[in-house]
Amino acid sequence: MREPRRATISELRQAIECLPRPTRVAMLEGIARNEIIVGAYTDAGGICPMLAAHRAGGRTDCISFARAWDRFAFRAATSKKARRARRATERELLILRTQLEASLLDDGGPAPDLTAAMAAHRRLVAQRPQPRPGDPDRTRELKDRPGWAWTRIMRRYDEYERALQLLESERERVRA
Repeated sequence: MREPRRATISELRQAIECLPRPTRVAMLEGIARNEIIVGAYTDAGGICPMLAAHRAGGRTDCISFARAWDRFAFRAATSKKARRARRATERELLILRTQLEASLLDDGGPAPDLTAAMAAHRRLVAQRPQPRPGDPDRTRELKDRPGWAWTRIMRRYDEYERALQLLESERERVRA
């Protein structure tokens, strides 16, 4: 089972990933310009990160982010009194900023071209030599070598055929 703090940080990251890119950029700008609070949309002490993003131009409402932000900030709070609106700590803001920046960096690279990747993979597979499954057939190489057997039980194929005929005749005798 995961540690509760890590679970809430990963929930926060997942909620951030669900936000559109312009909202994440606006949220970064909004948390830099405003006092950020936890536990309410707005208060005399500041505003929540989602309202900060809204005021910076990120017009999205995403309740899952607000819930994840409050769960993250109130992870140790057990009583109702401890869950009142308050200013976000420097550590909480640092984690939020870091998660926002990381999500933007993940999106910043070139979009992967799945078709090109699949074509490259198929080319590599086609170039690879195709080994036969199982042991290699060395019958031609070893047929004149004394003591060589194509199976470990029978030394020659005709011995194997005779053994199968004996088994079949025994099966017929038991059925009759």
